[in-house]
Amino acid sequence: MKVFICPNCGWIRVVSRRKNVECFKCGEIQMAVTKLPYEKVGNMSEDERKNYAKTWLYLHAAKNK
Repeated sequence: MKVFICPNCGWIRVVSRRKNVECFKCGEIQMAVTKLPYEKVGNMSEDERKNYAKTWLYLHAAKNK
């Protein structure tokens, strides 16, 4: 299982056996794989997931500038 995050809206999605993962929330064609383990995502609360996504988007936006 791999954890993907949308670089556009921050939606988190868990998939298996796929390399091309699209975002069903905003329509982004390619989501980015994260280093977050599946087990950790399963134990996170909704607020923790939102905070992770917010931080991920902030850090990756800073890298791309």
